[in-house]
Amino acid sequence: MNQSDLPVVSPATLEVIPLGGLGEFGMNMMAVSWEDTTILIDAGVMFPDPDQLGVDLIIPDLTYVEERRQNVKALVLTHGHEDHIGGVPYVMPLFDGPVYGTAMTLAMVEPKLEEHGIDAGDRLKTVQPRQRVTIGPLTIEFIRVTHSMPDCVALAITCPAGTIIHTGDFKIDQTPIDGEHFDLHRFAELGTQGVLALFCDSTNVDRRGFTGSETEVISAFEEIFTSTQGKLVVAAFSSSIYRLQLLVDLAAQFDRKVAFIGRSMDKNSEIAQRLGFLRIPSGIQIRDMDVPNYAAQDVLCLATGSQGEPQAALPRIAIDDHRHVRLGPDDTVVFSARAIPGNEKAIARTMSHIARRGAHVITDGMKHVHVSGHASAEELKLLISLVRPRYFVPIHGEYRQLAEHARMAKKVMGGTDRKLDVLLAQDGDIIQFDARGARIADKAPTGRILIDATRTGEVADDVLRDRRHLAGDGVVIAVVAISRQKGLLTGRPEVVARGFVVDEDEADSLFTDAENVIAECIEHSSLEERTDQGLMTEKLRTELRRFFKKRSGRRPMVLPILMEI
Repeated sequence: MNQSDLPVVSPATLEVIPLGGLGEFGMNMMAVSWEDTTILIDAGVMFPDPDQLGVDLIIPDLTYVEERRQNVKALVLTHGHEDHIGGVPYVMPLFDGPVYGTAMTLAMVEPKLEEHGIDAGDRLKTVQPRQRVTIGPLTIEFIRVTHSMPDCVALAITCPAGTIIHTGDFKIDQTPIDGEHFDLHRFAELGTQGVLALFCDSTNVDRRGFTGSETEVISAFEEIFTSTQGKLVVAAFSSSIYRLQLLVDLAAQFDRKVAFIGRSMDKNSEIAQRLGFLRIPSGIQIRDMDVPNYAAQDVLCLATGSQGEPQAALPRIAIDDHRHVRLGPDDTVVFSARAIPGNEKAIARTMSHIARRGAHVITDGMKHVHVSGHASAEELKLLISLVRPRYFVPIHGEYRQLAEHARMAKKVMGGTDRKLDVLLAQDGDIIQFDARGARIADKAPTGRILIDATRTGEVADDVLRDRRHLAGDGVVIAVVAISRQKGLLTGRPEVVARGFVVDEDEADSLFTDAENVIAECIEHSSLEERTDQGLMTEKLRTELRRFFKKRSGRRPMVLPILMEI
């Protein structure tokens, strides 16, 4: 789609396009446009499914951003979780404007830019709650919200059409660890002044009641600290700074040293300490290499790997593959994080390895060692009743959750004098607000870009298909030597297989017959075919694929290698 193919929009139209995060968890990104000014809200990633082999990250399709390159004036970030900032290094090269975020959020963005060799210069702009910035005709106000990490904000964006609110991720924590409360007063003031549309987090809409405060885990952890005779290892998300603070405070209370284990745990704890969000008493913190120097009962390890990621700290500790941390029979390992859907098998496998070391495993199902960072049903109702928007758009979650949130909003506003219309949107929907009302007017290009971080970047569909093919049926390589003049076979072909499962008793005959297939294929080919290397290679590939499918029932990847002699 070219710039000219985009729908014609009246100058007095506010256009909002979710580019990711609707109908899925992660990859959150949205574009907001008034006239020739476009701002982007968040640039998140999603993590791959097990069958997406060799894929490290998934980011939204950025075609729409590239087409509007001249109009994109800024990127505005709500908080520092990967599903909101992980894609920043891929978005920043596509426009020239600033990136706005709170101190903690930008501090977590900076190392990502360094890894990608991006010099941000003076583009990173630190903001604070209740601060306003003006970008062309758009005024953005940052509003304090509570979540599972510090320094999170919602956005109130005002243009001539009215004010829209984007909540970001939030819950209403009445007893926040850092004393920074959810700004209910400002949401109520905006509701009184009139809000055109509320774009609201739907992640926990199917959970009844209120989400617990971060402090609710303290009593369970106090019990664990008291009962653990050996080393205590707690696996959590490295961005869960509040959880880390609680555990550091308990370690001080129970006379344990604290070691941060894992690259991201080490990095994020350092950032949080530098900005004052994580306070560690003097003499408490030790390096991972110092853990063996202390008695097991005197150590708390805060580790990455709560999702069973193979290269993270905890899974390596679980198989005795970590240089400094070993598990023993008196040790306890706590999984202080929810299982992201799709990771259950990896987590269970890690738990089994821990059990083989003789250590005790504790999960949220056994003790209250984790609370969510997202608002449950009653908090979502409260926010809707405070804001009282004219239009409601549920965001962040699978479609079933968006639909449930839409029903909830109608019920909340059903008995009031405020008319509420719900727009149940999906990624790519162009939502337009103007004097006639609001509608889903068209579709923008959306999709997913698969990123292999160890290579140059994007993983194309055909590459992923080949990886799945190799993983499922293996590869067969046929090395064939032919004469340059006549194209006739010179010697016997050699057939080598890797990852191709075949009965041991049949292997010799199968590969001998494959060699005969190659010889017959060359013999029955015309001179023109035999002397055309490209044509002959493709013909051999087709014949061998047909042969292996017929004889083994499998479809290995076949790679003929022709050498002219």
